[in-house]
Amino acid sequence: MFSLLFGGSCFLCRGTARAILCAQCAAELPRLAQPLCPRCALDSPGGQVCGRCLAQPPAFDATCAALAYDFPADALVHALKFRGELALAPLLASVLSEKVREPVDHVIAVPLSPERLRRRGYNQAVEIARHLGKVDVRLCERVRDAPPQTELAYEERQRNVRGAFRCTRALAGASVAVVDDVMTTGATLEEIARTLKAAGAARVVNWVVARTFRHG
Repeated sequence: MFSLLFGGSCFLCRGTARAILCAQCAAELPRLAQPLCPRCALDSPGGQVCGRCLAQPPAFDATCAALAYDFPADALVHALKFRGELALAPLLASVLSEKVREPVDHVIAVPLSPERLRRRGYNQAVEIARHLGKVDVRLCERVRDAPPQTELAYEERQRNVRGAFRCTRALAGASVAVVDDVMTTGATLEEIARTLKAAGAARVVNWVVARTFRHG
């Protein structure tokens, strides 16, 4: 399948490869190895819960992130998200799966609105989640469209997603993993976690391929 899609060349450097990435490009992925806050996955000395999460605990309970959103990870995520390179989904899921340790009752993906899903034709988070477990695409729905978060300033993102999601059934005591390609401010994941907790979820964890480390 790989040779049919990419002709045996690395997706990034176009050199000879037996997988989507050659060994050198795979080694250059910005894997997160430094101590991170277990709650928000930002830098934190000793891997302790950071001061921000202690002062204002988010609705989600933990974040597992595999890569920093730097080159070449950003190029891979962008190609999957905006250019329809769906063959990258298993690669990104595989990198993320190396970091995932916690068993959960449900795996979901950050949902797109019906309008955006029709325009794009697929949900990149769902494509990644399919390789991490049995993804429940109906458990959480987006009920209204809104401008993409990337177009908004930091302080506007929470308002943009407030009330944008709904849970379709009760989750009494369940643990849920929410899969996404990139975590920036965490506003979308925060709102989804709040929605899941309101439906009875006991624990919500984020599984994200890449984490940004610069906030506006």
